[in-house]
Amino acid sequence: MSTFDAAPTALIVHAHPEPHSFSTAQMTTAAQALRDAGYRVDVLDLYSDAWAPTLAREEFALVEGHFKPQAEQMRAVKNGTLDAAVKAHLDRLLAADLLVLSFPMWWFSLPAILKGWVDRVFVMGGVFGGDYGLFGDAALAEKRAMLLFTTGGPSESFRPGGAFGSMDDFLFHIHRGMLEFVGFQVLDPVVTYGPARMTDQERTAALDVVGETVALIAAESQTAVR
Repeated sequence: MSTFDAAPTALIVHAHPEPHSFSTAQMTTAAQALRDAGYRVDVLDLYSDAWAPTLAREEFALVEGHFKPQAEQMRAVKNGTLDAAVKAHLDRLLAADLLVLSFPMWWFSLPAILKGWVDRVFVMGGVFGGDYGLFGDAALAEKRAMLLFTTGGPSESFRPGGAFGSMDDFLFHIHRGMLEFVGFQVLDPVVTYGPARMTDQERTAALDVVGETVALIAAESQTAVR
């Protein structure tokens, strides 16, 4: 939180192509829980906004010679020439006290559109590198981040010795390699396992659990900074 008297801001970056999906309902439930806990909630719906996930030379000023994406990001930050959409999202990211990545787990990772958001918005020179370091010296140090997602398989499949192995193994590259890398303190993920296999009643109960869990996380996060 930036100040003691200002309401904290949560940025939710949502990545599901179906507005009536359980994943979207889960995001909406989490957003309301954060509002009820006193957060200002800013939602980026990547599919609805038709976010372009590809980090390409076309978003930069004239590139001479070999295209080195991070070098061009650094140059664009220095020269004030970041792509307008990237700059707008970066500003919203930097303004947030809490980042929530909301998505269905596809192929044990982020959907491509969300990974592309990280590629383009976690700008070198803007959140790490340049005037910033890594991890505790990065631009987003002292801010918090969490994952809010669904799986296709049941919870027992994601345990040590389960069919897929420990969930922690799948999340390491996101938690450590993306979020902690740019300074975030990573909170425990909120996961609904296999909602497609649930009855309507079970899905309703699962959303109640999501709301209660996010409310508890929000309360603990605000207490931690006071």
